[in-house]
Amino acid sequence: MERTPQDEEALYYAATSQPPAERSAYLQAACGADLELLERIESLLKMREAEDNFLVWPPFLEPLPVTTSLSEGPGTVIGRYKLLEKIGEGGMAVVYMAEQEQPIRRKVALKIIKLGMDTRQVIARFEAERQALALMDHPSIAKVFDAGSTETGRPYFVMELVRGVSITEYCNGNNLGIKDRLHLFLQVCQAVQHAHTKGIIHRDIKPSNVMVTSHGGEPLPKVIDFGIAKATNQKLTEKTLFTRYAHLIGTPAYMSPEQAELSDVDIDTRSDVYSLGVLLYELLTGTTPFSEEELRKAGYVEMQRMIREQEPVKPSTRIKTALRGASVPARHARARRP
Repeated sequence: MERTPQDEEALYYAATSQPPAERSAYLQAACGADLELLERIESLLKMREAEDNFLVWPPFLEPLPVTTSLSEGPGTVIGRYKLLEKIGEGGMAVVYMAEQEQPIRRKVALKIIKLGMDTRQVIARFEAERQALALMDHPSIAKVFDAGSTETGRPYFVMELVRGVSITEYCNGNNLGIKDRLHLFLQVCQAVQHAHTKGIIHRDIKPSNVMVTSHGGEPLPKVIDFGIAKATNQKLTEKTLFTRYAHLIGTPAYMSPEQAELSDVDIDTRSDVYSLGVLLYELLTGTTPFSEEELRKAGYVEMQRMIREQEPVKPSTRIKTALRGASVPARHARARRP
């Protein structure tokens, strides 16, 4: 029988209520032959245990008990907002399109931490994103309107509803030439530069975090999801935010070598510049320097080595190879060069 996210959440909380010595046996019996589920739940439990051993936090930041009501869904009212439909989901949070009626009527995006993922580190990272967005004011960065906590204590924030598609999907779907692709990319660079002037590093720049919408009939890129942003010169939240050893922060195919080193010491604005370079590489060639499939097959340690040490294929070589094959975005871009 296929398990729902609510089933997994209930299992996670049930496991936290078991004595540590009995937890493993309980999970093995509950998960049965579903080894992937067992691995996911055990990973969450290890994360929770590591955080509990690292810091002593106020009791109101503890994960919710098993008796907590089910997660939100369409029709749920949170503060002044009524959830309409789920429009996005990541590892730690869910994004809904919601309707605000007071003091003005408008559609917004409401992002809220998932049940089962409300650990101390996730809450701290989520609050950091909330503060990062509040610091910035740029037409190509999604605006934050409001923030708060649900009745059960899970934080959420309300931001501008960006209606659009990823920058790569937009460029490929509209067969944009090189000049138009560079025009969009330049606006993304300006948005990231604005974030850097506010002391914010995005750390996860990739196509799905750069949406293209329409503004006055013209395409306008919007950088979203500062969920793993790092403040370079100010404290974003009163709660401690740290990167766990052996836990990659970012998306491997777009990650800078210093991020793959698993150390925050040398991560600065240059990491975003590197990721922008990967994004430009993809916009012009149709693929990333190291494909996601290639990195996934390499395994964890080899993937880190590739990102840190291996020289990727030159964009010009990649385009020549692509032009010999089937129709690809690079061919459209090359054919329409001004």
